[in-house]
Amino acid sequence: MLAGEAYRPDDPGLVTDRRHCQELLRNYNARPEQELKYSGLDRLFAAVGEDTVLMSPFLCDYGFNISIGSGTFINYGAVVLDSATVTIGDQVQVGTGVHLLTAEHPLNPEERRTGIETARPITIEDGVWIGSGAIICPGVTIGENSVIGAGSVVTKDVEPGVLAYGNPCQVVRPLP
Repeated sequence: MLAGEAYRPDDPGLVTDRRHCQELLRNYNARPEQELKYSGLDRLFAAVGEDTVLMSPFLCDYGFNISIGSGTFINYGAVVLDSATVTIGDQVQVGTGVHLLTAEHPLNPEERRTGIETARPITIEDGVWIGSGAIICPGVTIGENSVIGAGSVVTKDVEPGVLAYGNPCQVVRPLP
């Protein structure tokens, strides 16, 4: 799965991993807002930096494929499908309802019916701001200090230091 090869999400080991993650998320998402900052995130994620805030509710598949840098803020309702690695840098701002989706399904309907999937990693570099409701698709890297407009569907890499938005997301202009 992490190597980008086909996998079956109903594999018993993966099901067990997802159940464990959901248990940790239930506990995390049930906490009062003032207790959310960093509380228990080190048990859920591969890495989490200091002064990172993750607002509840938050959803993910496994957790252990997610690394978050320092000083990052992830607002309410984020969904991270982490069948591949998801790397979020330092000082990143993520708006409400943002989805980071690493899983892909075959385009061929016969293959899709077999239940196999693949996944590609997502990288959000330092200083990025992702507006509310944006969807980041598998395999995308968003370059340092870029801004992704609300509601954008990001299907390809975004270079550093630009404003990009739309469906599909397009670079609009460089940022100062």
